[in-house]
Amino acid sequence: MWEEGKVRIKDIAEELGVSTATVSNVLHGKTQKISDATVKAVERRLEERGYIPNMAATLLARNNSRIIGVVVNDHPKYEGHALEDSFISAALNRLADEIERRGYFMMLKKAKKITEIVRFASMWNMDGVVITGFCEDEYQDLRDRIRVPFVVYDGFPDRQNRFGNISIDDFDGGRQVGAYFKRLGHRRVLCVADNKICMDLLRYQGLCEGLGFRADFWQIPMQAAARRGFYADRLELLKGYTAVFAASDFYALELMRFLQTSGVRVPEDISVAGFDGSRDAAEAVPRLTTVRQDAALRATAALDLLLDMVGGGSGGKTVCIPVALQIADSTTEI
Repeated sequence: MWEEGKVRIKDIAEELGVSTATVSNVLHGKTQKISDATVKAVERRLEERGYIPNMAATLLARNNSRIIGVVVNDHPKYEGHALEDSFISAALNRLADEIERRGYFMMLKKAKKITEIVRFASMWNMDGVVITGFCEDEYQDLRDRIRVPFVVYDGFPDRQNRFGNISIDDFDGGRQVGAYFKRLGHRRVLCVADNKICMDLLRYQGLCEGLGFRADFWQIPMQAAARRGFYADRLELLKGYTAVFAASDFYALELMRFLQTSGVRVPEDISVAGFDGSRDAAEAVPRLTTVRQDAALRATAALDLLLDMVGGGSGGKTVCIPVALQIADSTTEI
């Protein structure tokens, strides 16, 4: 009986009467100059002997590592819990499924600075990277720093870039919420977000388009404790609105809980809607009206773009994923 874990490439080569280079080449996928019979014999003997290669070394030695990096911006607003955010966790789940389906390995990293990706991608000889949570100028700067293809998972529509760009129809999502609030009779409408640029601005502009008038806008703090104080200081002003649209489900659910604990009924006193279509929205009480995006379609589009670039495509393509209003219990007519 062979002693597991003690098998060497040299042992396999001697048993089969081939060179150690042949065994090593089979391990590393470099089989172009090796006969099919020899490849199968080596693979069979490796399996029989329970040989466990150093996978990191094996992957790094290949021209194609079969590794796709996924990088999430560890933004201060997440307060150290970026991967617990329902939107991010849903995205990672779908990306993991899609990457595995394509025969690749996924390697995940949180990064406070986009420049961390340069070392991360080169260290592991990655075939490509999917990135989420940074700003457009940072992506443009990164393109100048690395040769590895990458796709932005939360990009901006109608932009010509030198990388793959997956966006969602943020404007139309906001427009659908605005049109719905209008049908319900709401005329005192507020939008809350932690910034007024990029996709949050598009969502606000869409909201106003759907309403047919300009809704009020509050830029809320990024830290949870500061947001609670912000809302508490403005509670009486909040009560003057009949509907609030938050730029994410996270902020919508947080606001809904604040209102409920402050004696404000949702939706009887104030209707609340969010954006993302998260599981948390469906499990909330009341269930949150939200703009749903197709996470599976987004992951598929991201891998299509990325692997096209890995295969020699030029990149610079933008795919815009449609969204749909998902009406639930947190909104009502007045």
